[in-house]
Amino acid sequence: MVLSTSSSVAAHGNDEESPSPPPPQLTTTNYDHHENKDNLDAGALFVLKSKGSWWHCGYHLTTSIVAPALLSLPLAFGGLGWEAGVLCLVVGALVTFYSYNLLSLVLEHHAQLGMRQLRFRDMAHQILGPGWSRYFVGPIQFLVCYGAVVASILLSGQCMKTIYLLSNSNGDMKLYQFVIIFGGLLLILAQLPSFHSLRHINLVSLVLCLAYSFCATAGSIYLGNSSKGPPKDYSVTGNTTHRVFGVFNAIAIIATTFGNGIIPEIQATVAAPVKGKMFKGLCVCYTVACATFFSVAVSGYWAFGNKAESTVLNNFMKNGKSLVPKWFLLMANLFTFLQLSAVSVVYLQPTNEVLERAFADPKTGQFSARNVVPRLVSRSMTVAIATTAAAMLPFFGDINALLGAFGFIPLDFVLPVIFFNLTFKPSKRKPIFWINTIIAVVFSAIGVIAAVAAVRQISLDAENIQIVRQCIDVSCANCLVLALASSFYYICRVSNTNYWLVGVKELAKLRESRE
Repeated sequence: MVLSTSSSVAAHGNDEESPSPPPPQLTTTNYDHHENKDNLDAGALFVLKSKGSWWHCGYHLTTSIVAPALLSLPLAFGGLGWEAGVLCLVVGALVTFYSYNLLSLVLEHHAQLGMRQLRFRDMAHQILGPGWSRYFVGPIQFLVCYGAVVASILLSGQCMKTIYLLSNSNGDMKLYQFVIIFGGLLLILAQLPSFHSLRHINLVSLVLCLAYSFCATAGSIYLGNSSKGPPKDYSVTGNTTHRVFGVFNAIAIIATTFGNGIIPEIQATVAAPVKGKMFKGLCVCYTVACATFFSVAVSGYWAFGNKAESTVLNNFMKNGKSLVPKWFLLMANLFTFLQLSAVSVVYLQPTNEVLERAFADPKTGQFSARNVVPRLVSRSMTVAIATTAAAMLPFFGDINALLGAFGFIPLDFVLPVIFFNLTFKPSKRKPIFWINTIIAVVFSAIGVIAAVAAVRQISLDAENIQIVRQCIDVSCANCLVLALASSFYYICRVSNTNYWLVGVKELAKLRESRE
């Protein structure tokens, strides 16, 4: 017979083992989709449904990380050189895989305490305080995810234009027209009701990313071994200032490539219990990521050196003529275009969640007229604004760097290790405390410098693009005002503040001055 050591048993003189105490009751902050539905807001209830398996989690992770941004990796190597390029790519893979697992452990810990967190800003509110959630984490995540949508729309337009020129070399359609066409497609896909409803699309997306990565690698090897490609030059060009800023710009591109920014939202789609499922999903994702990132980066830089363009597929054409078989280039761009539709919808989910929380009523049905009409209008406006912004910004590589510096570095490199240290409070005598501290400090410094480098590069490229100057006319200024007003409004709605009225008035004055 086993003797119990509990005080209650000793007091009653009972020699038998006492029954285990009942599990703690879930608090009202529990966000399990299957329990306490009445406590969920519309964003969590309708968009972040917790129904998925770890396989579905792997599909979502792969779509959000292994995206066409990887086609910019040869450009990043051009600013770093061979040794530094490979080193930064390896460090990026190791640090993000490590930090995403730490973030998952923190989420699992809160779930076990009966306080499952479904959003990044919920984690920040719980761990750092409401101020950090309201004024730092929430706005940064919202803007970086929306920026990823803009970049995806832009690259989709470029892919469509390439396909068009391959079919009609004398065509006169402009890039912005293809951007608008893709915006129409995204307008339809954006109406998919929840993150979980994307699971089958993201499975197809996983196959597509393998397909166009294979095409990019094979095309680079083909041109690298032929006389059609440029002379191989692996030197880092420019003066000292240009090289220094180029290094940090390249680091920001790599950070964007490994960036995610929506780990809590993806883990929120997993059905309870969540323990261990995110790790399996990350293993699926990083198996695909390592196979694609390293093959595209190494082959692309080997073939084109410092002549690598913003996406390696652009190097497959010269003066409007394809350097590889036309069918091959058409197929590569088609695979890229199709996957970008999935990537765009995935990164719309945080925006959709904000909109749903602001305008939907959780007490009525998800597909009731009360919720469908605001959903249709708000999501359509969101896509229209993103499409307008994409037509105004023709620098995909530079946008990649900007997103990495301002958003993905703090969200994916810095905050996860801080969350872990504050949640589990490891002893300063343990290596994990100092590893996390070093990662936070180093990547915070890199993020600040990379942000300056990214803005500098965009300003340099803008001087050579006439469309940027043309976008200052009245119509584009009006679109910009609308985008700023909408973004500010959505952020402030999440912050539960009425100060958005002041911002709208100021933006109205700006519009009047333009007119």
